[in-house]
Amino acid sequence: MEIKVTPGDIVQVESDALIVNLFEGVEHPGGATGAVDKALGGAISMLIKEGEFKGELNRTAAIHSLGKIPAKKVIVAGLGKSEEFTTDRIRQVSATSLREARALGAKSVSTIVHGAGIAGFAPRGASQALTEGAILGLYKFDKYLEKKEKKEIEEFLVVEFDEKKIPEVERGVERGKIFAQAQNMVRDLVNEPSNQMTPRVLTERAKEVTERFSLRIEVLAEEELRRMGAETFLAVAKGSEEPCHLIVMRYETDPQAATVALIGKGITFDSGGVSIKPSKGMEKMKADMAGGAAVIGAMQILAQLKPQVNVLGIIPATENMPSGHALKPGDVIKSLGGKSIEIISTDAEGRLILADALTYAQRLGADKIIDIATLTGGCTIALGNLTAALLGSDQKLVDLLIDTSQETGERMWQLPLFEEYFDQIKSDIADVKNSGGREASTITGGMFLKQFVDKTPWVHIDIAGKELTDKQKGYLVKGAAGYGTRTLAAAVLKI
Repeated sequence: MEIKVTPGDIVQVESDALIVNLFEGVEHPGGATGAVDKALGGAISMLIKEGEFKGELNRTAAIHSLGKIPAKKVIVAGLGKSEEFTTDRIRQVSATSLREARALGAKSVSTIVHGAGIAGFAPRGASQALTEGAILGLYKFDKYLEKKEKKEIEEFLVVEFDEKKIPEVERGVERGKIFAQAQNMVRDLVNEPSNQMTPRVLTERAKEVTERFSLRIEVLAEEELRRMGAETFLAVAKGSEEPCHLIVMRYETDPQAATVALIGKGITFDSGGVSIKPSKGMEKMKADMAGGAAVIGAMQILAQLKPQVNVLGIIPATENMPSGHALKPGDVIKSLGGKSIEIISTDAEGRLILADALTYAQRLGADKIIDIATLTGGCTIALGNLTAALLGSDQKLVDLLIDTSQETGERMWQLPLFEEYFDQIKSDIADVKNSGGREASTITGGMFLKQFVDKTPWVHIDIAGKELTDKQKGYLVKGAAGYGTRTLAAAVLKI
């Protein structure tokens, strides 16, 4: 889909479908919506009067223009209550209305910028959210379908009446493309079945991103990891026939600038290992590399926006499988940082591979570390599927991510890391054990990771339950969400 910004009067723009909006409770449309209503002889007002359209969030109504304006159809999108309007609602409404236009068979769609003219909503931010919603909302993963849906929107026109605002709208649209296209790339990675998305293939995809966007990459294979002493990572990987890789992507700007490490869990399939998972729902474990995929996507964004900070994207990639070589409960292994770990559950493997990745990031000189992982089922029990859990050693970094997540719509909520929680992961025979049981499991998972971070400011994001969605809502579609991609990149841009 080609996205263009054009100056002009929305009433005069020719397209298959034109999108305008309405806040809930508004009885007499104003602005661009009012102009379209007048041109249509009061058709929108009649919908409101008859109670057929109330402006509720993400509700749409389609009207045939009957030749009264150049656009063939008009889609009125509900913005919800004006006092509850946010940038994320711009994304949602954009996605919902574009899907409606696609369902109507529209090839070309024109729209006003939702939120334009409202206090607190600058043209650049509003048009970025509009673009993100459009691209994310129209996403489909139909690679393996014999019969594909043929309806596609080819052209999306963002119409701005005030020519002075055009440059800012164009900047917002361009930035929105960069963020949303990266998130859709992440969705593609996560949606792939695990027989097609192995650690080797994930490495290849990371290489493609680095080549396309002029990043550097280093891939550490088993032999080098063994020489280095990354026993914890290798202990998880040895149950699989697939070779493991430690992927290190690099965005480099000024040698004197700070270095931020983004670390993502890259388990391309998680059977649970010897502590095998129940078979029900195990097919979803192809998405256990969603954190690693989000890091690849964030690196793609940062390579294009070029912040004045150095960034490491580190993804330990492997499968977690049961075999005669696999890690067993009761084993004791040594981490790259020197700490010994007693294995209680081989299904608590994500924290093991992240432990060595955290140590390696510090060895590479990271000044700040953010890791992201589908770490614990307890995160879904505690917070459901609406928000990720956030834990960290540096409150400024935690606050930065929370503030950023409110802008991106990828919600995050802080959980505590009180030292008393360490009692649950104390071991009688090793420095630490890899599971503290069901109670506060998301917190004890974070507490485990904390043991492998020295004084470097660090934040852990547990996205379990957020990597996949089973229903279509706003800019989310069924399947992979691509969660965390935009937030990671947007946070780094502020550092």
